[in-house]
Amino acid sequence: MRTELVARDLRRSWFRWTTAGEFAGFLTPALAGALNSSPHVLVLAGVVEGAVLGAAQAVVLRRVDHTLRARRWIGATALAAGFAWAIAMLAVHNGERLNMLPLVAVLLVAAVAGSAVLLSLGTAQWFVLRNHFSNAHLWIWANALAWGAGLLVFVAVTTPLWQPGQSTALIALIGVLGGLLMAATMAGVTGAALTRLTRRR
Repeated sequence: MRTELVARDLRRSWFRWTTAGEFAGFLTPALAGALNSSPHVLVLAGVVEGAVLGAAQAVVLRRVDHTLRARRWIGATALAAGFAWAIAMLAVHNGERLNMLPLVAVLLVAAVAGSAVLLSLGTAQWFVLRNHFSNAHLWIWANALAWGAGLLVFVAVTTPLWQPGQSTALIALIGVLGGLLMAATMAGVTGAALTRLTRRR
């Protein structure tokens, strides 16, 4: 019974901190995208997003294992987020070139780019977690699932709401709403995965 209570408290704490961290971090690229469409700016904003998310997650992870180095976790998360944003920006700003390719080639590029984005964060964080959990490789796949679900929620919410001619404030507000729901979705899935990791430890 005590184990279940500890697991429940961990899951709730992770959900709160991770949702808040990702939501706060996502405000940077959301506002940057509304004010400036430069890919370099958005990639840097993505690094900030990752750093804020990593800092929030480190608060909970340090409670689970005080030997975990928060700086390494934050750095890995920040770099992975920047990498994911860079891949996304490459796809966006080369859209016309991609449309000129055969459908099979476009699907192949999309599969490779999508996999790189979804696996980036979990893989980077695995390099830190592997020193603390014997089954840390599961974190990679849990994060891919979590971010895949979160991005689907973001697209499902924002796509019908974003319309041509909207004000910068409204565009940013819609992005913030989508970011909050994306963060909560991702936090829920990764929280369940973290609970399993700690139980098998």
